[in-house]
Amino acid sequence: MTTLIRESANAGPSYAPMPGRNELFRNEETVRVILVDDDDDFREAITGELTDEGFSVQGFSDGASMFDYFSQGGTGDVIVLDWRLPGLSGLDLLGQMRRRGIMLPAIFLTGMPATAYESAALDSGALDFVNKSRGAAILAKRIRLSLSPAKLPAEQRRQEVIHCGDLTLRPQVSRALWRGEDVNLTVVEYNIVSLLVQSSGEYVTYRSIYDCVHHAGFIAGNGEDGYRTNVRSSIKRIRNKFRALDPDFSQIENFLAFGYRWRGAADVHTVSEPA
Repeated sequence: MTTLIRESANAGPSYAPMPGRNELFRNEETVRVILVDDDDDFREAITGELTDEGFSVQGFSDGASMFDYFSQGGTGDVIVLDWRLPGLSGLDLLGQMRRRGIMLPAIFLTGMPATAYESAALDSGALDFVNKSRGAAILAKRIRLSLSPAKLPAEQRRQEVIHCGDLTLRPQVSRALWRGEDVNLTVVEYNIVSLLVQSSGEYVTYRSIYDCVHHAGFIAGNGEDGYRTNVRSSIKRIRNKFRALDPDFSQIENFLAFGYRWRGAADVHTVSEPA
């Protein structure tokens, strides 16, 4: 079972169970599409047409605004990318998404239908490559098909699941469960927990934690080490979410002026399960 991020007016991002792919295939009105295209007129037009087809669409003009959306707790069920975007290609953006842990199915929608581009997109992990001239009705069908398990590559029909004591991580959907219950982490919070678990038993520096949220060398806050305040705030939010499920939660430990660690190094193991 995957999950769908919802936004709470009072407490920031919260999450609710998202239908499995078969259910999404039957009930396309629940599908949330992330559309990235720098052509404002086209983006507005295709958003309206996909909405008429029963989808919920969140549109962005570039990768930066899309990443802001995810960092604030947003998500979707499928991402539709233009090939050419400001400052980078859609192919580069897809790579950045995967490195940041955004593993949603991706479809390229482009006015550049050359076979070489299509081949590059599919080789990079995109599930489909659609010419803009085909129109919204064809795109809608392709989106529905992309959410059907039968259309996924064999390796994507199974998912890697990481167990660490009472914690379960599902990397493909950026979900964390504590004793079987969803912790309601945002994508950024999930990436922090995943980093700590990957180094389970060892302390991870403030800088390393912050780099997994943004990028290496990114500076924020006041002064050279201002990012530490941001990391402490993130860890506090994460702890509070775990403690909402388990008041005795104490797996994240701090080493003063250095960083944090996840306790229980010997407990970590990875298994492959059907998606």
